Amino acid sequence: MSKSVNSVDQRLPANKLWTLGIQHVLVMYAGAIAVPLIIAKNLGLSEQETAMLISADLFCCGVATILQSLGVGKYIGIRMPVIMAVTFAAVPPMMAIGNNSELGIQGIFGATIAAGIISFFFVPLIGKLKGLFPHVVTGVVITSIGISIMGVGINWAAGGSEAIAKGTYGDLRYIGTAWAVLVFILLITRFAKGFISNISVLLGIIFGFIVAWQMGEISFAKVADASWFGIVTPFAFGMPKFEFWSILTMTIVCLIVFIESLGMFMALGDIVEQPVDEKALNRGLRVDAIGTVIGGVFNSFPHTSFSQNIGLVSLTGIRSRYVCVASGVILIMFSLMPKMSAFISSIPLFVLGGAGIVMFGMVLATGIKILSLVDYQNNRYNLYIVAISLGMGMIPIVAKDFFKYMPEYLSPLLHSGILIATLWAVGLNIYLNHFDTILEKLGFVLPKKPLKKTAE
Repeated sequence: MSKSVNSVDQRLPANKLWTLGIQHVLVMYAGAIAVPLIIAKNLGLSEQETAMLISADLFCCGVATILQSLGVGKYIGIRMPVIMAVTFAAVPPMMAIGNNSELGIQGIFGATIAAGIISFFFVPLIGKLKGLFPHVVTGVVITSIGISIMGVGINWAAGGSEAIAKGTYGDLRYIGTAWAVLVFILLITRFAKGFISNISVLLGIIFGFIVAWQMGEISFAKVADASWFGIVTPFAFGMPKFEFWSILTMTIVCLIVFIESLGMFMALGDIVEQPVDEKALNRGLRVDAIGTVIGGVFNSFPHTSFSQNIGLVSLTGIRSRYVCVASGVILIMFSLMPKMSAFISSIPLFVLGGAGIVMFGMVLATGIKILSLVDYQNNRYNLYIVAISLGMGMIPIVAKDFFKYMPEYLSPLLHSGILIATLWAVGLNIYLNHFDTILEKLGFVLPKKPLKKTAE
């Protein structure tokens, strides 16, 4: 692995900055456009309206990423290498809102705007939870992130949703290409040095793209049909509609996402070796809220930090936040150039799969590394925290119907393995490691544990 850049504030030369920036964009692109595609299909939108949603999504991702990584003033932006994108946690409630004939997609945008504004005022409260994230908790959070998103990389390697639609999921050509990309990345990492090593993922994707092209798996039809230039305008689908229950639902989703973001910010701080204090957390969470408002105004959805890109930071060792600022600018440019967006989207998911397995595995490895710092010898409770939290966090991954009879409004909570693992780790750490202290502070006198008798 290449030598890490020493500071998140380091400014890199322009050529390296933009190259590393496009590498981040390629990693997050498929996930970023997935939500607008899901919503568009669910609501039966036209191809033109779907294209509008995708452009709006890229534009908002770019703006929110710049706000988060670059920062504005003293109170906005965590100023770390963070890529922002639409959260999948909001998909089920957005589909429910959109399918309401009285609300439709305008109801989704109205709920998104209102939830962003309301959640903004909850930021100081969420920020005070920082003390609940010692190494045993942040280690669980990062490990659960790695486990959860590893499934994404494996699914991509088999062809992803595109292959499922064509009935070719798991085609050996797809899997073979994904492994070839993985091996190519490992060769670059092992034998190349300096900047070339740092862009191993980008080079691997280019290599895989060429292989897929030779296989006849690349289609440029959408590139030819796409226009060269387009402008993202606010309220393109009409004025938003505001309804109490949809706003309440979306606000709850945003607060849940806040908890997940808090864990990821703490995890990223460990990865780049820059401790995240309460003020930094508040600055980061404010961008989650502001990005959500911007999303609703510009025809997009709630935004959050994208865990997939944490893997790239861990893999390359590049900590500079200005790389993500460059990614934000690139995303905005793509939103204004539909033809370029169409070209990037022509990269098959199985090409991204090989790179994804490497990057997401690095997140998992980082989590294990942090968990190795935890004291298990003198505190056996920590074993219970790790074991139960990770086990509970795997439920949505290994048993998708486990919560099928739970209320629908709990879906954003119960279908996020990262969030479940985080809440269990925090709760168990309080119960097992700090319960006695809390009771004493509340005035309860606890009986002293009897001293062990020594053998005579």
